[in-house]
Amino acid sequence: MNWKDFVIPAVDLKEGKVVRLVRGLMESAKSYQVSPEDMASLFQSKGFGKIHVVDLDGAVTGKPVNLEAIKNIRMVFGGRIQVGGGIRDIERLKMLDDIGVDLFVVGTVAVYDRRTFEKMLELFPNRVILSVDSKGGRVTVGGWKEETSLTPHQMALQYDHLPIWGYLYTNVDRDGTLEGVDPQPYLSFKKWVKKPVLASGGVASIEDVIKLMGVVEGVVVGKAIYEGRIPL
Repeated sequence: MNWKDFVIPAVDLKEGKVVRLVRGLMESAKSYQVSPEDMASLFQSKGFGKIHVVDLDGAVTGKPVNLEAIKNIRMVFGGRIQVGGGIRDIERLKMLDDIGVDLFVVGTVAVYDRRTFEKMLELFPNRVILSVDSKGGRVTVGGWKEETSLTPHQMALQYDHLPIWGYLYTNVDRDGTLEGVDPQPYLSFKKWVKKPVLASGGVASIEDVIKLMGVVEGVVVGKAIYEGRIPL
C-alpha cells in the first residue's frame, strides 16, 4: 500500500488559522504560520488524495464557524475532503455539502439525537463518518468536553448496520502528544464492527503509521507532519 493513500493529513481550524491541540484542549492551541488553503495545496502537491479538516470552534459552539476557510480549502484541493466539528443538524450538513465537502464527521448528534443522525444517513448515505472519540475508555462528545457512559464499541454497535461510511476512532488521551500510537484500542474496536475504521491520536513517526497498516483502513496525522516528524 502507498502510505500516502493510507495517511490522511489533518488541517485543524481555529479562528480561520491552522492550529494543533494537545488532547483536544483549546488552551493548548499552537498556531502555524500558514494559511489553510496553502496547507491544503501543499498536501495536494505532495500526492495526498484525502485530507481531514476539523472546525475546532464549531466543535465547541455546536455549529460550523470556519466555513470560509473550508471553502478556500475546497477551491485548491482536488482530492477527498472530510470535515468534522459542529455538524449537529441537517442544515449545517447541507451547507457543507453545498461547499463540496465529500464526507462528514459526526459524533455528538449520534449520541444525543439519534433521530437527526438517522435522517443525516437517509439524506447522505455512505457519506457520514461516525466520530468515536475515546478518553479513558469512554466516548466523549461536544468537542471532547463531555464524557458519556458509552464505550466505543457500544456507540458503534448502535449504527454499524446503518449506511454510515465508517468510523473515525480518536484516542483522545494521545491526540497531539506525539507519544506514539497504541494499536490495541483499534484492534479491539475492529472486532465489533464491519465498516472501515480510521485511526487518530498520537502518531509521531513513520513507524507509527506502519504499526497501523493492516489494523485500520487509514490514519489521520496532524502534529507529526507540522512538527517535521514525518517529512512530506
